Amino acid sequence: MRIAIVGAGLAGSEAALVIARSGASIDLFEMRPSVFTPAHKTDKPAELVCSNSLKSDELPCAHAILKYELTRLKSPLLSIAYKTRVAAASALAVDRELFSDAVASEIKSFPNIAYKICECDKPPLDGYDFTIVATGPLTSEPMAQYLVSNLGAQRFNFYDAIAPIISADSVDMSVAFFADRWNKGGGDYLNCPFEKEQYAKFYDALISADCVKARDFEDVRFFEACLPIEVAAQRGRDSLRFSMMKPVGIVNPENDRQYFAVCQLRKENAGASAFNMVGFQTRMTISQQKEVFGLIPGLENAEFLRFGSIHRNSYIDSPNILSADLSLKSSPRLFIAGQLCGNEGYTESIATGHFVALAVLSKMKDGATIDIPSGKTALGALLKHVTRSTQKFVPSNINFSLFDEVEPDVKLKRENRKKYFRKRAQDEFERYLQYLRDKTTPP
Repeated sequence: MRIAIVGAGLAGSEAALVIARSGASIDLFEMRPSVFTPAHKTDKPAELVCSNSLKSDELPCAHAILKYELTRLKSPLLSIAYKTRVAAASALAVDRELFSDAVASEIKSFPNIAYKICECDKPPLDGYDFTIVATGPLTSEPMAQYLVSNLGAQRFNFYDAIAPIISADSVDMSVAFFADRWNKGGGDYLNCPFEKEQYAKFYDALISADCVKARDFEDVRFFEACLPIEVAAQRGRDSLRFSMMKPVGIVNPENDRQYFAVCQLRKENAGASAFNMVGFQTRMTISQQKEVFGLIPGLENAEFLRFGSIHRNSYIDSPNILSADLSLKSSPRLFIAGQLCGNEGYTESIATGHFVALAVLSKMKDGATIDIPSGKTALGALLKHVTRSTQKFVPSNINFSLFDEVEPDVKLKRENRKKYFRKRAQDEFERYLQYLRDKTTPP
């Protein structure tokens, strides 16, 4: 069997490594460094562009349930994430460079994976038994035009915003302090505290700041879970204090003080020499970022290792185009995975990449189509959203609203709801694993 995978991001790399265990020959195509996207900075596979966090690893939250399921599936990339993690309280955050380097090494360790530097202007089908397109939300224009023109894929555009990274030694530690919300963790987050007057000055500067303007052909629609901070600020003077600058649960261990608002910084690498401004993704101009973010207590003399930026993300209308196994309805040998298919988030991209690999393995084994997990599981809930949404399709992270509702005969108190979802998902996923043992080459 010969498999083509286009895109060595999270989904493509995960799919390649899972399928490679079967011994099939894989051509993994990646256009970088010949062609770069507006957001990527390296030529490494599985580069984490926006943040170094794969979100919460604390059960029973939905993100942690998805990570549990991927762990049970022996996900190669999630395993690497745990090996390259940096302290981030209950979140799974990684050292980006170590993570990408480890993925590259793992890919290189399989002689049946041929890593090809090539921009594909269409899915390579001739000479391959199956093809997976995992080119991500920054799919190159030739491939995007192919999807629109030849596959009937309706193309959407929305913006994704990237938060700045600050040099650790430029933070004023006489002002900033280490602490985690509700003391969950080992003091992993660096906090820049605001008094009421300081917040007012920062807010006024933020809402009047100059921003990078959209080009004429770009439709300005932001992903709700990743709003630029200046867009979130337009929703009201206290909007930031109830979102990315929420001070609740954060106490300065030096004096037991709580503050009016807080800017949190998360370790960007294992050596803690760089910090990411949590939730401060922005489309402000560089000069305005220096000026406005310089009003944050403790960051008056901050050295920016990376400024915030924006880029256009694209995805297809998956419920009308894809079958349940993420293959095209019009071409069952061609699969779409990752953010291009409409999942949002790092862990979610790994998940759809892993599932596509299982779908290919199933067809390699006996030509049969694999079933998706129950919507009671995190993976099943995510796949159902991508392929079966009945509302106007919008990309989504995993969250409990995507899960199957609680059964009518089950009565739960509100505080027990998430625990119930967790237990039900774990039980249901064990049944799915048994199904997979009979259906695919063992992962």
